Amino acid sequence: MTTDKTSFASTPAPFRRPTTTGSLIAGLLLAAAAPAFGAADDSTSNWPQWRGPLANGLVPQGNPPTKWSETENVKWKVKLPGKGTGTPIIWGNQIFIQAAIPTGKKIEPAAENKPAANFSPNVFGQAAAPTPATPPPGEGERRRRPGGGGGGGRGEKPTEVLQFALMSIDRATGKTQWQKIARETVPHEGHHLHHGFASHSPVTDGQHIYSYFGSRGLHCYDMKGELKWQKDFGTQRTAAGFGEGGSPALSGNTLIVNWDHEGDDFIAAFDKTTGKELWRNPRDEKTTWTTPFILQHDGKPQVIVAASGRVRSYDLATGKVIWECGGLGSNVVPTPVSDFGMLFAMSGHREPALLAIKLGKTGDLTDTDSIVWKQNRSTPYVPSPLLYGDKLYYFSKNDATLSCFNAKTGESLFSERLEGPSGFYASPVGASGRIYLAGRNGTSLVLKHSDKVEILATNILDEKFDASPAVVGKELFLRGHEYLYCLTEK
Repeated sequence: MTTDKTSFASTPAPFRRPTTTGSLIAGLLLAAAAPAFGAADDSTSNWPQWRGPLANGLVPQGNPPTKWSETENVKWKVKLPGKGTGTPIIWGNQIFIQAAIPTGKKIEPAAENKPAANFSPNVFGQAAAPTPATPPPGEGERRRRPGGGGGGGRGEKPTEVLQFALMSIDRATGKTQWQKIARETVPHEGHHLHHGFASHSPVTDGQHIYSYFGSRGLHCYDMKGELKWQKDFGTQRTAAGFGEGGSPALSGNTLIVNWDHEGDDFIAAFDKTTGKELWRNPRDEKTTWTTPFILQHDGKPQVIVAASGRVRSYDLATGKVIWECGGLGSNVVPTPVSDFGMLFAMSGHREPALLAIKLGKTGDLTDTDSIVWKQNRSTPYVPSPLLYGDKLYYFSKNDATLSCFNAKTGESLFSERLEGPSGFYASPVGASGRIYLAGRNGTSLVLKHSDKVEILATNILDEKFDASPAVVGKELFLRGHEYLYCLTEK
């Protein structure tokens, strides 16, 4: 373990994320009572959240297969009952998947949403507020267009009732253990053509699973699927009707939800056991689809949220802003990554931008010496970056051009168009000296972790992949548009 002062916060409990350096050591202390496929101190035992055990796509001790096909190294393949692009979450022998399942029931477009039949009162004994068909006065002041359209060429208002479901799937067999309907409703607005209604990923601490569907609420279940509490935050109105995204983050006993849309914004912290709100801080941002990133610097946990107006760091305990920095472009989606005392935030919609920010100072860091280096080209729109040692990998927008930089200095190592995949929404994953890239057309690449492009394998499946891969031990989990794959060497 090095003496670098920056570390990832101890999240999710009950294990601790280690101090991170260029030579990442990944000792996660797992709860002895938690079911696991590996040893209790094996960091490859779980994929508890968006971007994995370290919240950055890196699995230092993972060793998934390099090659696969429909007939090679497939442990199992199962058809999922609904759509979704959230990452599979794995704890022990359970895989958690979120999906929006069509019911075939149609209603008039103007009808209000309603809770599912099993939507019980929240922890304070009060019924959750119904989702309004139109925003309350003042909420839509910053909206660039009225809600209801789908964005991205899809303008119709939804009319079909969907079940927003959380499923527990047996890791050994792929069979569904249980399925819970968090909310049954007609979405109040549509989504981008390449997007969906279930793009959030859940998060778990091995004792409870926290299922988040944005406008359809936050729901806490135990590992057997029993509902413990739930919260309703109202209705999001997303830019251009692109739909919702971004997942909750968990650190110790604190669950973080960021709520940026074309209305009143906030970031809030909740007690993971009871759902009680611990603090709430208003924000003034356009719609973001990024997930809060929690790290620890100088012994203090910070919640980092990247957005078009400002990248902000909040004190995990109080919600107070520690520092902020301008410089990203519009429609921010990628989740930041961090190591060796630096944070790397980026966006790639219309104004590509990357900021390498040195941690340790407070206040407004815009255009100060806290910006170690920056980049204004070929940055990712949807996929998040991968920081593997001192190498920072990321795509150009959503296409198949992969760039690699020396993260400490900003030196460009390569920028190269990859043959095979049509493009990428899924974020890269690093394991066992390899980089795993799941393409939108079903072609996935495995590259050597290097300062040059060296393709180790090109793998093709009869699916299309927008969800990011998950790695646990020797198994690779790929969620497609219809199927979930568990891949491992036989």
